[in-house]
Amino acid sequence: MATQVLIVGAGPTGLVLAIALARRGVSVRIIDKNSAPGLASRAMAVHARTLEFYRQLGFADQVINEGIKIKAMHLREHGEDIAELPLADIGAGLSPYPFVLAYPQDDHERLLTEQLRAAGVEVEWNTELESFTQDEWGVRAVLETNNERHTSSSVYMCGCDGSRSRVRASLQLEFTGGSYKHLYYVADVQTAGPPNQDLVGHLGAQTFALMLPVRSRGMQRLIGIMPEDAPAYPSFEDVRPTLEPLLGIQVEQVNWFSTYRVHHRVASRFRVDRCFLAGDAAHIHSPAGGQGMNTGIGDAINLAWKMAHVLQGRADHALLDTYEAERIVFARKLVTTTDRAFQLIVSQGAGGQLLRGWLLPHVFPMLSGFTAARRTLFKTLSQVMVHYPDSVLSGGRAGEIIGGDRLPWVPDNFSPLQTLDWQLHVYGDTAPMLAAAAQAMRVPLRSFPWSEAAEQAGLLQDAAYLVRPDMHVALALPRQEVDVLQELAARLRLRFSGDI
Repeated sequence: MATQVLIVGAGPTGLVLAIALARRGVSVRIIDKNSAPGLASRAMAVHARTLEFYRQLGFADQVINEGIKIKAMHLREHGEDIAELPLADIGAGLSPYPFVLAYPQDDHERLLTEQLRAAGVEVEWNTELESFTQDEWGVRAVLETNNERHTSSSVYMCGCDGSRSRVRASLQLEFTGGSYKHLYYVADVQTAGPPNQDLVGHLGAQTFALMLPVRSRGMQRLIGIMPEDAPAYPSFEDVRPTLEPLLGIQVEQVNWFSTYRVHHRVASRFRVDRCFLAGDAAHIHSPAGGQGMNTGIGDAINLAWKMAHVLQGRADHALLDTYEAERIVFARKLVTTTDRAFQLIVSQGAGGQLLRGWLLPHVFPMLSGFTAARRTLFKTLSQVMVHYPDSVLSGGRAGEIIGGDRLPWVPDNFSPLQTLDWQLHVYGDTAPMLAAAAQAMRVPLRSFPWSEAAEQAGLLQDAAYLVRPDMHVALALPRQEVDVLQELAARLRLRFSGDI
């Protein structure tokens, strides 16, 4: 089969995009200039929304088994503990995954590569995009493998090739934002004493250090800011004297050590005709909240079903316009908020001193005892609050749910979503007219008994919710309005079922 989508870059974003397309029967080719999955990776947190996507794709349990559920966050300053925040089941009732999972990006990429292989697609390593052109018929790319050039033709191309994206540069797109002045380090180390199972963070003026456990190697992942007096080519020994007292650890063995720069930028466009950007090629973030990788995976999930629909004649080409419209707004807000948060955390000014010296040690532990505060923190970090209220795919309100929201989780209502396709959910009684319309339009209808859990989740009794393939609500229909459903299908020429 001819290649329908060429994916440039086999990091988490590119791999998830390839998996989600291949599972939908799209012919995918994925290339990467590196020789294998990375080793010096630094993304550690896998949030609940990403695990919900992985459940839909069938491998969330495997990821969880290989990662470590973080039970608590310990904050330190000047070498002393100042606050502790329990994280175990912090999102209870909000997601089937009410926790933060520590799972290093290198292990993560290896697992995703295996999942992609199981779907019949191999990553083409040592293969670099040299150039490309596009026209109304498709994308023609020149690739280089082991110093040999060859061409590739595809209908679409997606640049998942990181912050130095060749695809973005070739499209001449601006990548506005800034860079942090600090040099960062990442290391895998073995520490003395019993193994740490929690997240430990040190906050200080112009200092930042995190420690998270790595199950696969029995190591600790360390991430932080290099001292200002570090040499041009630093090693772990250049950070050891300051790092060990900051985190209260003694490092016995260093597995590997690397340094990197951190930026906060968003591309001016996420799509130019047949070429798309996703992940770090489209947006890069500060380390605050562990949002970058999870956001790239969200890009991939959003784009995959839309590409598949258009390629398979199940929707008008205008559906692809909603990818940029939905994801660029979220990326801009996220980059701004994570940048502000990170700048405040490490600031030498009065605001940073107030945050570290009084708010965190005094207010943070108190708030952690309130269920509402814990739920708000979980919602903010886990990305379950990502929504697209202004999308042309979104409409209506039923209960607390508006079109564009993530479908709220209640026990058992996520299981049918593994079809990776559209479906109608009714919580209560289904009107005969809606049942007949659903049958005529070939949209699967799932009826759930009304329950206290459904009410607490913000759903409305006897309302209908049209759920998109990416588990977001497209239409919230308080009175099961059939005409609204029919109008959306006609406007975008949607075929709700791929079985026709």
